[in-house]
Amino acid sequence: MATTDWSGIHPQAIVHPSAKLADNVTIGPWTYIGPDVEIGEGTEIMSHVVVKGPTVIGRNNRIFQFSSVGEECQDKKYAGEPTTLTIGDNNVIRENVTIHRGTIQDEGKTCIGNDNLLMAYVHVAHDCMVGNNTILANCATLAGHVSVGDYAILGGGTMVHQFCNIGQHCMSAGGSIVLKDIPAYVMASGQSAQPHGLNVEGLKRRGFSKDVLLTLRRAYKVIYRQGLTTEQAVEELSKSYGDVAEVRPLIDSLRNAHRGIIR
Repeated sequence: MATTDWSGIHPQAIVHPSAKLADNVTIGPWTYIGPDVEIGEGTEIMSHVVVKGPTVIGRNNRIFQFSSVGEECQDKKYAGEPTTLTIGDNNVIRENVTIHRGTIQDEGKTCIGNDNLLMAYVHVAHDCMVGNNTILANCATLAGHVSVGDYAILGGGTMVHQFCNIGQHCMSAGGSIVLKDIPAYVMASGQSAQPHGLNVEGLKRRGFSKDVLLTLRRAYKVIYRQGLTTEQAVEELSKSYGDVAEVRPLIDSLRNAHRGIIR
């Protein structure tokens, strides 16, 4: 990925000579692009943004003013190791978002997938893994080592404890404090967050059929209405619904719940 067109870079932007910018990248005034940064074609970075590396940003992203992308993490164990941040394609990163690189205590990387919306003041800490098509509303905060599944929606002000997993197609209410894992498809709210059924409206919008929704409702009852342990629920779901593709993410989120699931 080599720089071929500098016409989109404002003269008052600072771009390190080692940064690699693809065609049609736009850089606004008073923005700083540091060394070891790669930016894909069509990405637009507004004014007053700081991007530090090692960071790779994909295509057609929009990063708004006063965001800090790829800064070293806020972990006292961090000692300057060359950890990384990777951001995919078609993401919208709004004002004052902070995204930090990883640590060697984990895999040394923070990753954000494709087609995500990070609203103003969102914080993505070191070693987080954010999937595709997620929405992190204003002031949502991910502590270190958090995983967020595809199509998850975190309401404004949601705070997620370190090492928690947010399952795909989940939704949290605004102001939720998430101290344990949220299984796939589940709606959560409260301080600390508790389950409140399935994200039915979201699943309908994404094309889940009535039959699949009925099966997921039954699976939810296995987890939350039969008094089973997580291990027992996994066994029962695998036996009764293991051949249903849409239930497998739910089973996987239970199996991978190292901090336990919300109850």
